[in-house]
Amino acid sequence: MKTIYIGLLGCGTVGTGVARMLTQNQDILQARVGAALKLKYVADIDIQRDRGIAFETGVLTTDAGSVVRDPQVDIVIETIGGLGIASALILEAIDNGKQVVTANKALLASQGNSLFHAAAEKGVELAFEASVGGCMPVIKTLRESLVGNRIQAMSGILNGTCNYILSKITDDGDTFEAALAEAQRRGFAEADPTLDVEGADTAHKLAILTSLAYGTHLNLKDIYVEGISRITPLDIEIAAQFGYKIKLLAISKNRGNMVEARIHPTMIPCDNLLSSVNGALNAIMITGDAVGDILLYGRGAGMMPTASAIVSDVVDIARNLLAGAVGRVPVLSYQRSHIHSIPVMPMDDIISSYYFRFEALDQPGVLSKISGILGTHGISLKSVHQKGRKSEGSVPIVMMTHLAKESNVQAALSEIYRLEVVSDVPALIRIEDANESA
Repeated sequence: MKTIYIGLLGCGTVGTGVARMLTQNQDILQARVGAALKLKYVADIDIQRDRGIAFETGVLTTDAGSVVRDPQVDIVIETIGGLGIASALILEAIDNGKQVVTANKALLASQGNSLFHAAAEKGVELAFEASVGGCMPVIKTLRESLVGNRIQAMSGILNGTCNYILSKITDDGDTFEAALAEAQRRGFAEADPTLDVEGADTAHKLAILTSLAYGTHLNLKDIYVEGISRITPLDIEIAAQFGYKIKLLAISKNRGNMVEARIHPTMIPCDNLLSSVNGALNAIMITGDAVGDILLYGRGAGMMPTASAIVSDVVDIARNLLAGAVGRVPVLSYQRSHIHSIPVMPMDDIISSYYFRFEALDQPGVLSKISGILGTHGISLKSVHQKGRKSEGSVPIVMMTHLAKESNVQAALSEIYRLEVVSDVPALIRIEDANESA
Protein backbone atom coordinates (compact mmCIF):
# COMPACT_ATOMS: atom_id res chain seq x y z
CA MET A 1 0.00 0.00 0.00
CA LYS A 2 1.27 3.45 -0.93
CA THR A 3 2.33 5.83 1.84
CA ILE A 4 1.73 9.57 1.59
CA TYR A 5 4.12 11.53 3.80
CA ILE A 6 2.97 14.64 5.66
CA GLY A 7 4.93 17.47 7.25
CA LEU A 8 3.18 19.60 9.88
CA LEU A 9 4.44 23.14 10.50
CA GLY A 10 3.38 24.42 13.92
CA CYS A 11 2.09 22.34 16.80
CA GLY A 12 0.08 24.75 18.89
CA THR A 13 -3.60 24.21 19.62
CA VAL A 14 -4.72 23.49 16.05
CA GLY A 15 -1.52 21.71 15.04
CA THR A 16 -1.83 19.40 18.03
CA GLY A 17 -5.40 18.60 16.98
CA VAL A 18 -4.23 17.76 13.46
CA ALA A 19 -1.43 15.52 14.76
CA ARG A 20 -3.85 13.80 17.10
CA MET A 21 -6.37 13.12 14.34
CA LEU A 22 -3.75 11.83 11.90
CA THR A 23 -2.31 9.44 14.49
CA GLN A 24 -5.41 8.31 16.40
CA ASN A 25 -7.63 7.92 13.31
CA GLN A 26 -4.94 6.41 11.13
CA ASP A 27 -6.91 3.22 10.48
CA ILE A 28 -10.11 4.90 9.34
CA LEU A 29 -8.19 7.39 7.19
CA GLN A 30 -6.29 4.56 5.53
CA ALA A 31 -9.55 2.72 4.85
CA ARG A 32 -11.11 5.79 3.27
CA VAL A 33 -8.09 6.97 1.28
CA GLY A 34 -6.57 3.68 0.17
CA ALA A 35 -3.13 4.75 1.31
CA ALA A 36 -1.31 5.29 4.58
CA LEU A 37 -1.13 8.93 5.71
CA LYS A 38 2.13 9.09 7.64
CA LEU A 39 3.07 12.10 9.76
CA LYS A 40 6.79 12.25 9.01
CA TYR A 41 7.58 15.61 10.64
CA VAL A 42 6.11 17.97 13.20
CA ALA A 43 8.04 21.25 13.27
CA ASP A 44 7.68 23.65 16.18
CA ILE A 45 9.89 25.99 18.20
CA ASP A 46 8.97 23.99 21.34
CA ILE A 47 9.40 20.24 20.95
CA GLN A 48 9.70 19.50 24.68
CA ARG A 49 6.10 20.24 25.69
CA ASP A 50 3.92 17.18 26.28
CA ARG A 51 1.08 17.23 23.75
CA GLY A 52 -0.41 13.90 24.80
CA ILE A 53 0.75 12.26 21.55
CA ALA A 54 3.33 9.45 21.31
CA PHE A 55 5.36 10.72 18.35
CA GLU A 56 7.81 8.34 16.72
CA THR A 57 11.51 9.09 17.11
CA GLY A 58 12.67 11.79 14.72
CA VAL A 59 9.22 13.23 13.99
CA LEU A 60 9.60 16.33 16.17
CA THR A 61 11.96 18.99 14.84
CA THR A 62 12.68 22.68 15.27
CA ASP A 63 13.83 23.01 11.65
CA ALA A 64 10.75 23.88 9.60
CA GLY A 65 12.88 24.52 6.53
CA SER A 66 14.02 20.89 6.44
CA VAL A 67 10.37 19.79 6.32
CA VAL A 68 9.49 21.77 3.20
CA ARG A 69 12.74 20.71 1.51
CA ASP A 70 12.52 16.97 2.22
CA PRO A 71 11.85 15.29 -1.16
CA GLN A 72 9.86 12.51 0.52
CA VAL A 73 7.23 14.88 1.99
CA ASP A 74 4.13 15.00 -0.21
CA ILE A 75 1.84 17.34 1.76
CA VAL A 76 2.80 20.26 4.00
CA ILE A 77 0.28 21.50 6.58
CA GLU A 78 0.81 25.05 7.87
CA THR A 79 -0.71 25.89 11.27
CA ILE A 80 1.84 28.50 12.37
CA GLY A 81 -0.41 31.47 11.55
CA GLY A 82 0.52 35.07 10.89
CA LEU A 83 1.94 36.76 7.82
CA GLY A 84 5.69 36.29 8.20
CA ILE A 85 7.42 32.93 8.42
CA ALA A 86 4.21 31.11 7.43
CA SER A 87 4.16 32.84 4.05
CA ALA A 88 7.82 32.16 3.40
CA LEU A 89 7.46 28.47 4.28
CA ILE A 90 4.35 28.01 2.15
CA LEU A 91 6.08 29.59 -0.84
CA GLU A 92 9.15 27.41 -0.33
CA ALA A 93 6.97 24.31 -0.04
CA ILE A 94 5.18 25.23 -3.28
CA ASP A 95 8.50 25.87 -5.02
CA ASN A 96 9.60 22.40 -3.95
CA GLY A 97 6.49 20.84 -5.47
CA LYS A 98 4.67 20.13 -2.20
CA GLN A 99 0.91 20.13 -1.85
CA VAL A 100 -0.07 22.63 0.86
CA VAL A 101 -2.90 22.84 3.39
CA THR A 102 -3.42 25.93 5.55
CA ALA A 103 -5.98 27.43 7.91
CA ASN A 104 -4.32 30.85 7.73
CA LYS A 105 -7.19 33.18 6.79
CA ALA A 106 -5.26 36.38 7.48
CA LEU A 107 -2.46 35.27 5.16
CA LEU A 108 -4.86 34.17 2.40
CA ALA A 109 -6.92 37.36 2.60
CA SER A 110 -3.83 39.56 2.32
CA GLN A 111 -1.50 37.51 0.11
CA GLY A 112 -3.78 34.86 -1.36
CA ASN A 113 -3.69 36.14 -4.94
CA SER A 114 0.10 35.69 -5.15
CA LEU A 115 0.06 32.38 -3.24
CA PHE A 116 -2.62 30.89 -5.48
CA HIS A 117 -0.74 32.09 -8.55
CA ALA A 118 2.44 30.43 -7.31
CA ALA A 119 0.61 27.15 -6.63
CA ALA A 120 -1.02 27.18 -10.08
CA GLU A 121 2.30 27.90 -11.82
CA LYS A 122 3.90 24.98 -9.98
CA GLY A 123 0.92 22.67 -10.55
CA VAL A 124 0.28 21.93 -6.87
CA GLU A 125 -2.73 22.17 -4.58
CA LEU A 126 -3.21 24.92 -1.99
CA ALA A 127 -6.18 23.92 0.18
CA PHE A 128 -7.79 26.05 2.88
CA GLU A 129 -11.11 24.61 4.08
CA ALA A 130 -10.28 25.43 7.71
CA SER A 131 -9.72 29.12 6.97
CA VAL A 132 -13.45 29.90 7.14
CA GLY A 133 -16.03 28.52 9.53
CA GLY A 134 -13.96 25.87 11.30
CA CYS A 135 -15.61 22.51 10.71
CA MET A 136 -18.36 23.92 8.46
CA PRO A 137 -17.58 22.73 4.89
CA VAL A 138 -18.26 26.12 3.34
CA ILE A 139 -15.27 26.14 0.98
CA LYS A 140 -16.16 22.72 -0.41
CA THR A 141 -19.81 23.77 -0.68
CA LEU A 142 -18.99 26.80 -2.81
CA ARG A 143 -16.31 25.06 -4.93
CA GLU A 144 -18.13 21.77 -5.51
CA SER A 145 -21.66 21.29 -4.14
CA LEU A 146 -23.05 24.57 -5.55
CA VAL A 147 -20.89 24.64 -8.67
CA GLY A 148 -23.96 24.76 -10.94
CA ASN A 149 -25.46 27.77 -9.16
CA ARG A 150 -25.04 31.47 -9.63
CA ILE A 151 -24.41 32.60 -6.07
CA GLN A 152 -26.71 35.53 -5.37
CA ALA A 153 -25.91 36.31 -1.75
CA MET A 154 -24.20 35.16 1.42
CA SER A 155 -24.72 36.26 5.00
CA GLY A 156 -23.00 34.69 7.93
CA ILE A 157 -21.95 34.70 11.56
CA LEU A 158 -18.27 33.96 11.11
CA ASN A 159 -16.69 34.95 14.42
CA GLY A 160 -17.50 32.94 17.52
CA THR A 161 -16.05 35.54 19.90
CA CYS A 162 -18.42 38.26 18.69
CA ASN A 163 -21.37 35.89 18.62
CA TYR A 164 -20.66 34.77 22.19
CA ILE A 165 -20.44 38.38 23.40
CA LEU A 166 -23.68 39.41 21.67
CA SER A 167 -25.41 36.29 23.02
CA LYS A 168 -24.32 37.16 26.57
CA ILE A 169 -25.61 40.72 26.22
CA THR A 170 -28.88 39.43 24.76
CA ASP A 171 -29.52 36.57 27.19
CA ASP A 172 -28.00 37.93 30.41
CA GLY A 173 -28.15 41.71 29.97
CA ASP A 174 -24.35 42.00 30.33
CA THR A 175 -22.52 45.08 29.16
CA PHE A 176 -20.09 44.65 26.27
CA GLU A 177 -17.16 44.88 28.71
CA ALA A 178 -18.58 42.21 31.04
CA ALA A 179 -19.42 39.86 28.16
CA LEU A 180 -15.93 40.28 26.69
CA ALA A 181 -14.31 39.53 30.06
CA GLU A 182 -16.36 36.32 30.34
CA ALA A 183 -15.40 35.34 26.78
CA GLN A 184 -11.74 35.80 27.67
CA ARG A 185 -12.14 33.80 30.88
CA ARG A 186 -13.67 30.90 28.94
CA GLY A 187 -11.04 31.02 26.19
CA PHE A 188 -13.37 32.28 23.46
CA ALA A 189 -11.51 35.60 23.17
CA GLU A 190 -7.83 36.47 23.04
CA ALA A 191 -6.15 38.70 25.62
CA ASP A 192 -6.12 41.32 22.83
CA PRO A 193 -9.53 40.77 21.20
CA THR A 194 -9.25 43.61 18.67
CA LEU A 195 -9.11 41.42 15.55
CA ASP A 196 -12.31 39.68 16.61
CA VAL A 197 -14.50 42.39 18.12
CA GLU A 198 -13.62 45.06 15.55
CA GLY A 199 -14.48 42.72 12.67
CA ALA A 200 -11.07 42.19 11.02
CA ASP A 201 -11.14 38.41 11.49
CA THR A 202 -14.56 38.25 9.85
CA ALA A 203 -13.32 40.44 6.98
CA HIS A 204 -10.53 37.96 6.21
CA LYS A 205 -13.11 35.21 5.89
CA LEU A 206 -15.53 37.26 3.79
CA ALA A 207 -12.73 38.18 1.36
CA ILE A 208 -12.10 34.47 0.76
CA LEU A 209 -15.78 33.58 0.38
CA THR A 210 -16.51 36.47 -1.98
CA SER A 211 -13.67 35.39 -4.25
CA LEU A 212 -14.97 31.81 -4.36
CA ALA A 213 -18.59 32.79 -4.90
CA TYR A 214 -18.17 35.26 -7.74
CA GLY A 215 -14.87 34.44 -9.43
CA THR A 216 -13.09 37.60 -8.37
CA HIS A 217 -9.58 38.24 -7.11
CA LEU A 218 -9.29 38.44 -3.33
CA ASN A 219 -9.99 42.01 -2.24
CA LEU A 220 -9.68 42.67 1.48
CA LYS A 221 -9.00 46.41 1.40
CA ASP A 222 -12.40 47.44 -0.02
CA ILE A 223 -14.54 45.46 2.45
CA TYR A 224 -16.40 47.73 4.88
CA VAL A 225 -15.71 46.66 8.46
CA GLU A 226 -17.43 47.76 11.67
CA GLY A 227 -17.18 45.95 15.01
CA ILE A 228 -19.51 45.38 17.94
CA SER A 229 -17.89 47.45 20.70
CA ARG A 230 -20.57 50.18 20.62
CA ILE A 231 -23.55 47.81 20.93
CA THR A 232 -25.37 48.33 24.24
CA PRO A 233 -27.89 46.25 26.18
CA LEU A 234 -30.44 48.99 25.41
CA ASP A 235 -29.97 48.48 21.66
CA ILE A 236 -30.46 44.75 22.06
CA GLU A 237 -33.53 45.25 24.27
CA ILE A 238 -35.13 47.62 21.76
CA ALA A 239 -34.28 45.29 18.87
CA ALA A 240 -36.13 42.48 20.65
CA GLN A 241 -39.19 44.68 21.10
CA PHE A 242 -39.30 45.14 17.34
CA GLY A 243 -38.80 41.41 16.69
CA TYR A 244 -35.09 41.53 15.84
CA LYS A 245 -31.79 40.16 17.11
CA ILE A 246 -28.42 41.83 16.64
CA LYS A 247 -25.62 39.80 15.10
CA LEU A 248 -22.25 40.68 13.61
CA LEU A 249 -22.94 39.67 10.01
CA ALA A 250 -20.66 39.19 7.04
CA ILE A 251 -22.79 40.17 4.06
CA SER A 252 -22.04 39.68 0.38
CA LYS A 253 -24.46 40.23 -2.50
CA ASN A 254 -24.05 39.82 -6.23
CA ARG A 255 -24.96 43.11 -7.90
CA GLY A 256 -24.00 42.09 -11.44
CA ASN A 257 -21.10 44.37 -12.33
CA MET A 258 -20.07 44.71 -8.69
CA VAL A 259 -20.53 43.00 -5.32
CA GLU A 260 -21.49 44.09 -1.86
CA ALA A 261 -19.00 43.01 0.80
CA ARG A 262 -19.50 44.39 4.29
CA ILE A 263 -19.24 43.45 7.96
CA HIS A 264 -21.18 45.24 10.67
CA PRO A 265 -23.66 44.71 13.52
CA THR A 266 -26.99 43.91 11.90
CA MET A 267 -30.58 43.56 13.05
CA ILE A 268 -32.20 40.44 11.62
CA PRO A 269 -35.77 39.20 12.22
CA CYS A 270 -36.22 36.57 14.90
CA ASP A 271 -37.64 34.19 12.27
CA ASN A 272 -34.35 34.34 10.33
CA LEU A 273 -32.49 31.08 11.01
CA LEU A 274 -29.28 32.99 11.76
CA SER A 275 -30.98 34.70 14.71
CA SER A 276 -31.04 31.41 16.63
CA VAL A 277 -27.29 30.80 16.25
CA ASN A 278 -25.97 31.59 19.72
CA GLY A 279 -22.84 31.23 21.82
CA ALA A 280 -19.55 30.65 20.04
CA LEU A 281 -21.12 28.88 17.06
CA ASN A 282 -20.83 29.99 13.43
CA ALA A 283 -23.33 29.77 10.57
CA ILE A 284 -23.65 30.98 7.01
CA MET A 285 -26.63 31.29 4.69
CA ILE A 286 -25.82 30.92 0.99
CA THR A 287 -28.38 31.77 -1.69
CA GLY A 288 -28.04 30.17 -5.12
CA ASP A 289 -30.30 30.61 -8.13
CA ALA A 290 -31.09 26.86 -8.22
CA VAL A 291 -31.06 25.83 -4.55
CA GLY A 292 -32.48 28.95 -2.91
CA ASP A 293 -31.23 29.31 0.66
CA ILE A 294 -29.02 26.75 2.40
CA LEU A 295 -27.59 27.03 5.91
CA LEU A 296 -24.31 25.65 7.22
CA TYR A 297 -23.89 25.61 11.00
CA GLY A 298 -21.20 24.45 13.38
CA ARG A 299 -18.17 25.23 15.49
CA GLY A 300 -16.09 27.90 13.82
CA ALA A 301 -12.93 27.44 15.86
CA GLY A 302 -11.26 25.18 18.41
CA MET A 303 -8.69 22.43 18.28
CA MET A 304 -10.62 19.49 16.88
CA PRO A 305 -13.24 21.26 14.68
CA THR A 306 -10.44 23.11 12.87
CA ALA A 307 -8.30 19.97 12.73
CA SER A 308 -11.22 18.12 11.15
CA ALA A 309 -11.37 20.66 8.31
CA ILE A 310 -7.60 20.49 7.77
CA VAL A 311 -7.60 16.70 7.63
CA SER A 312 -10.47 16.79 5.12
CA ASP A 313 -8.20 18.83 2.84
CA VAL A 314 -5.35 16.37 3.40
CA VAL A 315 -7.62 13.49 2.38
CA ASP A 316 -8.85 15.30 -0.74
CA ILE A 317 -5.26 15.96 -1.80
CA ALA A 318 -4.19 12.39 -1.01
CA ARG A 319 -6.98 11.04 -3.20
CA ASN A 320 -5.98 13.38 -6.01
CA LEU A 321 -2.36 12.28 -5.72
CA LEU A 322 -3.39 8.63 -5.95
CA ALA A 323 -5.58 9.33 -8.99
CA GLY A 324 -3.03 11.57 -10.69
CA ALA A 325 -5.61 14.35 -10.58
CA VAL A 326 -3.93 17.20 -8.72
CA GLY A 327 -5.64 20.47 -9.67
CA ARG A 328 -8.90 18.74 -10.67
CA VAL A 329 -10.93 21.31 -8.70
CA PRO A 330 -9.78 24.91 -9.31
CA VAL A 331 -8.44 26.43 -6.10
CA LEU A 332 -10.84 29.40 -6.29
CA SER A 333 -13.66 27.41 -7.93
CA TYR A 334 -13.31 29.21 -11.29
CA GLN A 335 -10.73 28.47 -13.95
CA ARG A 336 -7.84 30.93 -13.72
CA SER A 337 -8.71 32.56 -17.06
CA HIS A 338 -12.18 33.42 -15.73
CA ILE A 339 -11.10 35.07 -12.47
CA HIS A 340 -11.08 38.83 -12.72
CA SER A 341 -11.43 41.89 -10.52
CA ILE A 342 -15.03 42.74 -9.66
CA PRO A 343 -15.40 46.09 -7.86
CA VAL A 344 -16.77 46.14 -4.33
CA MET A 345 -19.74 48.49 -4.10
CA PRO A 346 -18.81 51.62 -2.14
CA MET A 347 -20.47 51.66 1.26
CA ASP A 348 -22.02 55.05 0.48
CA ASP A 349 -24.09 53.38 -2.27
CA ILE A 350 -25.56 50.63 -0.07
CA ILE A 351 -29.35 50.66 0.33
CA SER A 352 -30.65 49.42 3.69
CA SER A 353 -33.17 50.00 6.43
CA TYR A 354 -31.78 51.53 9.61
CA TYR A 355 -32.16 51.73 13.36
CA PHE A 356 -31.11 55.02 14.97
CA ARG A 357 -30.76 55.85 18.66
CA PHE A 358 -30.25 59.49 19.66
CA GLU A 359 -29.46 60.78 23.14
CA ALA A 360 -31.36 64.09 23.12
CA LEU A 361 -32.37 66.71 25.66
CA ASP A 362 -35.95 66.40 26.82
CA GLN A 363 -37.20 69.61 25.25
CA PRO A 364 -40.15 70.56 23.00
CA GLY A 365 -39.41 70.40 19.29
CA VAL A 366 -36.51 67.94 19.46
CA LEU A 367 -38.33 65.22 17.55
CA SER A 368 -39.36 67.60 14.81
CA LYS A 369 -35.78 68.89 14.41
CA ILE A 370 -34.36 65.38 14.07
CA SER A 371 -37.10 64.06 11.78
CA GLY A 372 -36.92 67.23 9.71
CA ILE A 373 -33.22 66.71 8.99
CA LEU A 374 -33.86 63.06 8.12
CA GLY A 375 -36.64 64.09 5.76
CA THR A 376 -34.41 66.67 4.08
CA HIS A 377 -31.99 63.84 3.24
CA GLY A 378 -34.74 61.63 1.81
CA ILE A 379 -34.98 59.27 4.80
CA SER A 380 -38.49 58.02 5.53
CA LEU A 381 -39.35 56.91 9.06
CA LYS A 382 -41.20 53.70 9.84
CA SER A 383 -41.53 54.27 13.58
CA VAL A 384 -40.41 56.58 16.39
CA HIS A 385 -40.14 55.71 20.08
CA GLN A 386 -38.96 57.63 23.13
CA LYS A 387 -37.58 55.71 26.10
CA GLY A 388 -37.50 56.78 29.76
CA ARG A 389 -35.60 59.89 30.86
CA LYS A 390 -32.01 59.56 32.04
CA SER A 391 -30.82 61.21 35.25
CA GLU A 392 -28.91 63.92 33.40
CA GLY A 393 -32.02 65.01 31.53
CA SER A 394 -31.41 63.33 28.15
CA VAL A 395 -33.75 60.74 26.69
CA PRO A 396 -33.06 57.97 24.18
CA ILE A 397 -35.04 58.52 20.99
CA VAL A 398 -35.29 55.47 18.74
CA MET A 399 -36.19 55.62 15.06
CA MET A 400 -36.59 52.88 12.47
CA THR A 401 -36.44 53.80 8.80
CA HIS A 402 -37.61 52.48 5.48
CA LEU A 403 -34.99 51.80 2.82
CA ALA A 404 -32.46 54.60 2.53
CA LYS A 405 -29.08 55.23 0.93
CA GLU A 406 -26.05 55.02 3.21
CA SER A 407 -24.54 58.30 2.04
CA ASN A 408 -27.78 60.13 2.84
CA VAL A 409 -27.93 58.49 6.26
CA GLN A 410 -24.38 59.45 7.15
CA ALA A 411 -24.92 63.05 6.02
CA ALA A 412 -28.12 63.30 8.09
CA LEU A 413 -26.55 61.82 11.23
CA SER A 414 -23.59 64.17 10.97
CA GLU A 415 -25.97 67.13 10.80
CA ILE A 416 -28.09 65.82 13.68
CA TYR A 417 -25.02 65.32 15.89
CA ARG A 418 -24.22 69.01 15.54
CA LEU A 419 -27.57 69.96 17.09
CA GLU A 420 -27.20 71.41 20.58
CA VAL A 421 -30.05 69.21 21.80
CA VAL A 422 -28.19 66.00 20.91
CA SER A 423 -25.77 64.97 23.65
CA ASP A 424 -23.95 61.95 22.20
CA VAL A 425 -22.89 60.36 18.92
CA PRO A 426 -25.99 58.82 17.29
CA ALA A 427 -26.09 55.02 17.24
CA LEU A 428 -26.74 53.33 13.89
CA ILE A 429 -27.48 49.67 13.19
CA ARG A 430 -28.36 48.43 9.72
CA ILE A 431 -31.31 46.08 9.24
CA GLU A 432 -31.40 43.05 6.92
CA ASP A 433 -35.03 42.02 6.51
CA ALA A 434 -36.28 39.93 3.58
CA ASN A 435 -39.63 41.72 3.85
CA GLU A 436 -37.94 45.02 3.01
CA SER A 437 -34.78 44.70 0.97
CA ALA A 438 -33.12 46.56 -1.85
